[in-house]
Amino acid sequence: MRILSGIQPSGILHIGNYFGAMKQHLELQKNNECFYFIADFHALTSNPSPEQIAQHTLDVAIDYLALGLDTDKIIFWKQSDVPQVTQLTWLLSCVTPMGLLARCVSYKEKVAQGLSPNHGLFAYPVLQAADILIYKSDLVPVGADQKQHIEVTRDIALRFNNSYGEVFNIPQEKIVETSAVVPGIDGRKMSKSYNNTIQIFESEKSLKKKVMSIVTDSTPVDEPKDPDKCNVFALLKLFAQKDEIKQWEDKYRKGPLGYGEVKKRLLELIIDYFKPYREKRKQLEGNIDFVKQTLEKGAKRAEKVAVETLKQVRKAVGLDR
Repeated sequence: MRILSGIQPSGILHIGNYFGAMKQHLELQKNNECFYFIADFHALTSNPSPEQIAQHTLDVAIDYLALGLDTDKIIFWKQSDVPQVTQLTWLLSCVTPMGLLARCVSYKEKVAQGLSPNHGLFAYPVLQAADILIYKSDLVPVGADQKQHIEVTRDIALRFNNSYGEVFNIPQEKIVETSAVVPGIDGRKMSKSYNNTIQIFESEKSLKKKVMSIVTDSTPVDEPKDPDKCNVFALLKLFAQKDEIKQWEDKYRKGPLGYGEVKKRLLELIIDYFKPYREKRKQLEGNIDFVKQTLEKGAKRAEKVAVETLKQVRKAVGLDR
């Protein structure tokens, strides 16, 4: 099965990104044909500085490779290095109704958060559709908040196929539920937009400060607590084994228990979980040329697929007859 997914280089990656997308990407690469790209074109919708987008793109690549992305098995590249995707975006735009884009919830949410209502942000789903369709993807892992965009992709693909013939696969989404339940240190969903993240490779000093500042309620130590309403426990469940999770649940419900005790254990678990990958990341930071070459090789492999799809599309619409 061909699986495609992209991640925006919009900031330093955090454990919400890891459990919401990256962990699944790493697992899916074992038994599937995976296409993973760094969505730098998409990141431009928020108007980052040139320095920011360049550094964040490099950081995303380093993080993925450090965490175990196997570029011998999968194709990994930078979106902007395959120019065919922007040409397909225009061709798809010509069959995409304005009303379809106007109904997209994410556009309204991002404008409400203060992003400039530019055309790139509005037409984001068309570029996303081009990303998916140009590689003839079967399955797209997404969070629940991105489900509508995959529905838009299917709608666009069906409209094109109805007009010009069966050119595109009709992709399906794979909903990654975890992405909706990773709380930040303030209790809201972990997001760079809220400045409430715990970075994957956070320094231990900074990590300790953040973990110990996670928002909790004021229930006294001696009183029972509901683990299902605790931000610290929600994060601990991501890292601990099942037996340990059960032990902590019992401690919460029976008491006595102080949140500081849980936070200290969470800190230990996070450090231990990512410890094996820290040394690999240091090595990659010292060999940036290797990282760049890896992305360039991936782009060449991805472009071979994109070129063939675009040939079919151009012929179908009458440009290459």
